[in-house]
Amino acid sequence: MIPSKNTNTVYFSELLQSDKRFSESCSQLKSILEKHGIIYKSIKATTDIWCRDYMPIQIEKGAFVQFRYEPSYLLDDLEHQSDPKVVCRANNINPKFSKINLDGGNIINWTDQAIITDRVFNENPEYSDRKKLISEIEKLLEVEVIVIPQINIDITGHADGLVRFVNGYTILGNNRDQEFKYWMRGINKILKSHGLDYIDIPIFNYKSKKYPESALGCYINYLEVKNLIVLPIFELEGNLDKEIVDQFKHIFPDRIIEPINFNEIGFYGGLLNCTSWTILE
Repeated sequence: MIPSKNTNTVYFSELLQSDKRFSESCSQLKSILEKHGIIYKSIKATTDIWCRDYMPIQIEKGAFVQFRYEPSYLLDDLEHQSDPKVVCRANNINPKFSKINLDGGNIINWTDQAIITDRVFNENPEYSDRKKLISEIEKLLEVEVIVIPQINIDITGHADGLVRFVNGYTILGNNRDQEFKYWMRGINKILKSHGLDYIDIPIFNYKSKKYPESALGCYINYLEVKNLIVLPIFELEGNLDKEIVDQFKHIFPDRIIEPINFNEIGFYGGLLNCTSWTILE
């Protein structure tokens, strides 16, 4: 598979750019990408802004796998469930289609490994043999699949709000001491069994009655393309913005770290990785 750092083009849903609620964030993001010479394009025929979830997974240059996109959390909100076949056809993408139900936001990858949460088992109840399901995903993605626990109260159960790869032997993720004990035990077991190091990234705990599904406070939901990391900061009382920016500069000394206030989008449940699709063209 192609790690995010080896991609060179960013796509966004046309809806993200046309929605006036998000105009300031989109303008700032485009300015950052233009500053660093990153190509960005629009995706046609979408019905929501979270394009990471319904776009295909790139295996190698020109080769894509498209999983079925029928997440349980959209069963009562089908008008916002983009149809991957329609989207791919409208954007001249010809992926290999799979019947496995799996969101793109639940796939975090390196060259030879991919991390997904155990939400994949909930979304594919027809597979009584879990090992068979994972084996089929491994064949499609051509990598080893590592299954980590989901956060049970997270409506999506995605991996991209939990962990990201730094390199082939290190991942970073939410501070384990701030997560549920069952998740900390589960991730520690996975780290040990796969010989992976883990860097704890503090979470800024933000709660809002107005926006109960807010993603604000999750620093690891960043956009990564080429040598650029666009990092969400929140600029709210009690934030950890400076600490996290400094930590990322230390973790990625050879990368450009560009912070951005993405709150007007984050209030609705996702951040930079959720709203972008990065590929190698």
